[in-house]
Amino acid sequence: MDRALASLPGAAGFAADCADAHAAAAMVDAVEARLGPIDVLVNSAGAARRTPPPDLAPAVWREAFDAKFFSYINVIDPMVKRMAARGRGVIVNVIGVGGKAASPTHLAGGSANAALMLATAGLGAAYAASGVRVVGVSPGLTETERVAEGLAADARLAGVDLKEARRRALAKIPMGRPASPGEIADAVLFLASAKASYVTGTTLSMDGAQNPTVM
Repeated sequence: MDRALASLPGAAGFAADCADAHAAAAMVDAVEARLGPIDVLVNSAGAARRTPPPDLAPAVWREAFDAKFFSYINVIDPMVKRMAARGRGVIVNVIGVGGKAASPTHLAGGSANAALMLATAGLGAAYAASGVRVVGVSPGLTETERVAEGLAADARLAGVDLKEARRRALAKIPMGRPASPGEIADAVLFLASAKASYVTGTTLSMDGAQNPTVM
């Protein structure tokens, strides 16, 4: 992390286990003490482990919610209250599309994503009058190491090789390709900007039309 930050003048790094509420709140305190009030919070942390249905157990479900749901909520809770007190702020949650459509190997993580979508909608409505916007971005298949791990899990469950699993995944996407990380970042930047000043309490799907639904 230090090497990466060295190439970004003015950037500062802070580490915390965001699944721990006290550690997450302490991180928020440390950031604001050093850099001043936080105007934009982008949550893009945590990823639930892919688990085939026969291997699911209560501990796996709990682990998934710690990894994906509480790692966000533990930061959102102190931040949204501070933003509301200041009368301004934007929170953007990056939430996987697994919260909209169930995947056999991503049931626990997908449930955490669905919970985050509901929290995003509810908090967006609850804090709209306070000058705070809460929005979400829901990426589908994206060219990241994490998605590669998910494809490997899908391949094992289907009894096919990784190349075939990728072919099957792409065949479900009308655009015929995965998203790039830059495309997701562009959407986050838009939602965090004043150009999206009337957008709150909703989650934007970015899945290449894989799940064409009316929102």
